[in-house]
Amino acid sequence: MSGFLAGKTFVVMGVANKKSIAWGAVQSILAQDGKVILTYRNDRAKKRLQRFVPEDIPLIEIDVDEDENIVRGFDEILSEYGKVDGIIHSIAYADPDTLTQGLIHTTKEGYNLAQDISAYSFIAVARAARKILNEGSSLLTLTFFGSTRAIPNYNMMGVAKAALESNVRYLASELGQDGIRVNAISAGAVKTASITGIKQHNTLLKASEERTVDNKGVTIDEIGNVAAFLLSDLSSGMIGDIVYVDKGVHLV
Repeated sequence: MSGFLAGKTFVVMGVANKKSIAWGAVQSILAQDGKVILTYRNDRAKKRLQRFVPEDIPLIEIDVDEDENIVRGFDEILSEYGKVDGIIHSIAYADPDTLTQGLIHTTKEGYNLAQDISAYSFIAVARAARKILNEGSSLLTLTFFGSTRAIPNYNMMGVAKAALESNVRYLASELGQDGIRVNAISAGAVKTASITGIKQHNTLLKASEERTVDNKGVTIDEIGNVAAFLLSDLSSGMIGDIVYVDKGVHLV
């Protein structure tokens, strides 16, 4: 029996290593017989991916620092592989000083950089990708409930995630007319490369695990399974939603 993503192709942005939430999504897509195209930022990132990504998965360079890079990358995807059925945006960044100090100390440059990469890039991706998305496609991004709660040491990233979630709602309203759905997963705390940049991240991970309903932290596989569902036609009625996949942490 074929999986529920058979015959569909998805672009996944933001895989850094095997511990990435985006990699969990890739595994779930493949398990449901979908095809995947990965993007990377630069040559160094490409070399990291080539260490573990199967050779039959295409790698396309897209650095979201500049809109032109995004347009060029999606043009290449369209030219080489045709239209796709969805995109996962799992990209966020704040410079170390901005990320580790309190929000009150955030500089204008640090604020703008975090918003640019973590929130604005989703708008730029959606705009550039419109022409390569089939009708019924899904755009999906990753957020965290530090967007609505003052999580210790999450600082500027919480502000950026709040903007990202607002982007989801407005884009969902606009792109729905094109038959494109937009949603976000608010993932529980997972030990990824990204979270290690947060001051006292082990405390955050421990506190998150203690607040799950079964005292076991959510895994990238569990998050990936929900991502695959949100990319599929099974979730066609879900538009502009922030879906919590944190094993109940947000309830407390």
